[in-house]
Amino acid sequence: MEERLEIMRFVGIDVGTTHCKAGLFDASGKSIAMASGQTPYQDVGGGHVEIEPEELWQVVLETLREILPGNTGQSVTAIGITSMAEAGFLMDKQTKQPRTRFIPWFDDRPRFSAHSLMGPFSPLERFQRSGLHPGSKWSLPKILWLRSLEPGITEGAVWIGAGDYIAYRLTGKIATDYTLATRTYCFRLDTRNWDEKLLGSFDLDPSLFPPAYPSGQPLGFTLEGENWGLNLSPRATVCVSGHDHPCAALAVGATRPGVVYDSMGTAETLMGTLTDALLSEKDYDSGFSYGCHVLPDRLYWMGALSSSGGSIEWLRSIMGEEPLSYQRIDELLSESGPEPSGIIYLPYLAGSGAPWPDVTVQGAFVGLLRRHNRGHLLKAVLEGTAYEIEAIRQTAEAIVGSAIDQIIAVGGGTRNKHWLQIKADVSGCEYIVPPVAEATLLGAALVAALGCGALEEEQIVDLAKVQNELGTKVSPYLQRHVSYEYWYEKAFLALQEPLRSYYNAVVDERG
Repeated sequence: MEERLEIMRFVGIDVGTTHCKAGLFDASGKSIAMASGQTPYQDVGGGHVEIEPEELWQVVLETLREILPGNTGQSVTAIGITSMAEAGFLMDKQTKQPRTRFIPWFDDRPRFSAHSLMGPFSPLERFQRSGLHPGSKWSLPKILWLRSLEPGITEGAVWIGAGDYIAYRLTGKIATDYTLATRTYCFRLDTRNWDEKLLGSFDLDPSLFPPAYPSGQPLGFTLEGENWGLNLSPRATVCVSGHDHPCAALAVGATRPGVVYDSMGTAETLMGTLTDALLSEKDYDSGFSYGCHVLPDRLYWMGALSSSGGSIEWLRSIMGEEPLSYQRIDELLSESGPEPSGIIYLPYLAGSGAPWPDVTVQGAFVGLLRRHNRGHLLKAVLEGTAYEIEAIRQTAEAIVGSAIDQIIAVGGGTRNKHWLQIKADVSGCEYIVPPVAEATLLGAALVAALGCGALEEEQIVDLAKVQNELGTKVSPYLQRHVSYEYWYEKAFLALQEPLRSYYNAVVDERG
């Protein structure tokens, strides 16, 4: 077995919002080669963008050619594909030609009221079936919007997600996995099937969606006779690995009780694992979204802050004629000292999500004094985003019924040492940054290895454990944690109700 593992190679493909990436890994999770290309958006006017499916395939294909040149002699055992969720397009079932372009997940044109997306269910019933709260992000409102523009467009069509489409191009087979299916708003968590009753209420046939399988289940082999200039002989097993966040969480070992995954980017996502069970009213009240995990018989909970790293980028862009350099930001933060800034920043540049979902709330700085300078403002932004993530963490503890004391972080934000220390001090948790350059890519490859039987779950857990032992560890300072607890409870939490009441009143007044 050991000898067989030594020669195994796995490919991960990540069809992301800004970039499409491909990576070649060995059975120990070591990266052998990696390539990236820009996700090919087309401007369609009105500030909106879409993606031509063929152009997306060509970008992914080019990344594969970079990591798998024909003369490498590297044998690929399996290919796993992860992707942004919710994005998709309509394909003609017979001709296999696109009827639309990809509609990105962030497209806000499909605006439907929450009530109009309920179908014949109460809000709690709809949540228990889907794991989601209504919104324009999911696939269903995109499909309904497309049909409103062209009645009949869904007849004889199938909705294809980004990762599903790349799998189709490699194998000729159309399918999805449970984790991506649960982001459509049309898939039942309890039965792992498309929600026929809901779809029927919208005059949509369940065959509009592809067959859904557990993450990593082999979909087929790469098409015989199609090599695309790649070294894929013998033919490799292809699978849909699923939603990007659960894949990344698997890669870094954030699948155990008490351990959660923190993706620190422009937006920030905190995610943990639950035992598979019927969702409760308590889960509903949390404001979290829930979905199938890439691991069997498990669910994930997920809370997000849309303007996390985005808040930092906003502030650095307006602090001078030219945006502050990251080196200068580091200097200013160092000069501001280790103690809390005394300023409360409410990080709601684009509304707020769980645990207080509200699209009307806006951001604010509270507690400014003459002594405060640019470094204090920068620090306040880091603190405010850390407070928001702490609210998500504490809500999750109440949901899972146990302590969360370790957070594994990935993403561009982990390069900011001040931010990591503040997050540790605010939460009282240890933060670990594993030495994994592309956790999502690695996760896609590992799900494929798991699905084709090349690796066991225990082996993947051990791989992540070794990586985390080599990672950067940031522990909280007890005295600062006590200080931050005061500012979090007495200021950040105390300001939530009056701030939200104010903005709701403004919206009501303005209509």
